[in-house]
Amino acid sequence: MIGMGFDVHRLAEGESLVLGGVTIDSPIGTVAHSDGDVVLHALVDAILGALALGDIGEHFPDTDPRWKGEPSSTFVRHAVQLARTEGYRLGNVDISLVLESPKILPYKQQMREMIAELTELPVNRVSVKATTSERMGYVGRREGVHAWCVCELLPQ
Repeated sequence: MIGMGFDVHRLAEGESLVLGGVTIDSPIGTVAHSDGDVVLHALVDAILGALALGDIGEHFPDTDPRWKGEPSSTFVRHAVQLARTEGYRLGNVDISLVLESPKILPYKQQMREMIAELTELPVNRVSVKATTSERMGYVGRREGVHAWCVCELLPQ
């Protein structure tokens, strides 16, 4: 089974930037109810999509104060457990992050390792890629960041 997820958040000065479970050194960060980790949010939606179990907002609504400031690792663990309950395990994860700055290369391996741990995958089955939008649109103006994720679920 294949799932695809997407997430987007606004960026603002003075907010923290967490991507793939890693805190990134940056003067701007995501504006969000939880920690605003677009990478992990896209991953959760990909898993939930493969299972046809809705989306992250249905499981963790931003109107619920319990999730205020919550680390997105909580959401990933929930989605992985749902997959296990349904009789599946992750086969691989492929993530594309679109962000003008800061550069993600120094953090990619750490992000891969964190995602591997959360999904119970070997690191060589976790891909994290990053690109810019060539200064076009809201990403190019540094107003937002988004991520896409595709994952495969295999029978246990």
